[in-house]
Amino acid sequence: MLEGSVQRSENRVRVSAQLIDAETDAHLWAERFAGDTADLFGLQDEITSRIAVTVGLELVAAEAARLTEQPDALDYILRGRAARLAPATIENHTEAIRLFERALALDSQSVAAQSWLTNELTSRALDAMSGTATADIARAEVLVEQALASAPRSALAHFAKANVLRARNRFEEAIPEFETVIAVNRNWANAHSNLGWCRFLAGELEALIPAQERAIRLSPRDPFIGMFYGRIGRAHLLQSRTEEAVVWLEKARNASPGHPMYRALLASAYALNGDAERAAGELGEARKLVADDRYSSIAGSRPLVYSGWGAPKIRPLVEATYFAGLRKAGVPEE
Repeated sequence: MLEGSVQRSENRVRVSAQLIDAETDAHLWAERFAGDTADLFGLQDEITSRIAVTVGLELVAAEAARLTEQPDALDYILRGRAARLAPATIENHTEAIRLFERALALDSQSVAAQSWLTNELTSRALDAMSGTATADIARAEVLVEQALASAPRSALAHFAKANVLRARNRFEEAIPEFETVIAVNRNWANAHSNLGWCRFLAGELEALIPAQERAIRLSPRDPFIGMFYGRIGRAHLLQSRTEEAVVWLEKARNASPGHPMYRALLASAYALNGDAERAAGELGEARKLVADDRYSSIAGSRPLVYSGWGAPKIRPLVEATYFAGLRKAGVPEE
């Protein structure tokens, strides 16, 4: 049950909202929103958007935690979504994929199972946490085509399609897919974030930060908040605003401590700022979090960087900032 109240004092309005488990009377979530009455419609849009996003996330977590004696496909989808919302690690990706696979085994025609499994396979590849990235992306491509054939207007299926295109480095083609998602569901924070990211990689450098700010406003407690922070930090780093980059990359690291890329980016930013000790510390942590030698040399780092976010239009920026910082942090060429 969602309940709330409205209070007004002169030209200020305060809205309180809380989500309650109707079976146990337990409070799942509560938040207050405040704004100026000069723009009531804007305030209403902001409040309803944030409540819609937050309640959706809370419901997934609550339903995934519900004990079920005989789980069906929906149960496994909810459990998989809950696992997917955990911080990005190899183990969490593996668990989410396992759960979506169980859902698909129970209902091979489920558009939701096909789409969520597509999203997780591409996420694992894009996070450079897959030992079978090529196979993951190929399977995701097949799954999402099946989903779209069954449900061509599904926002979830288009979101999955966009992520496959992103994993294929076809950023320009992913842009209209994300735009389709937002046209159907304007409150999908991750879609706004990914749309800005694809535009950035397509050469629209100024598009990245506003898209992440929009995502953060929509979902300030989002499980993917580290990604939103990290993308803002990356935008600053690649445009040589290293002090701003450090602020946002520290936020990304704190939100997702198990993600090696944020630590590597932070090591680069620290080094460019002249903080060799912190750079070495973050680089050491990044190396601990991976099972390969990607952070042992610049040559070893390039393939993963260029396959994930080193689009041709921004490669000169990557070389002049990120790799320059890694060199200063002590990473050798070979």
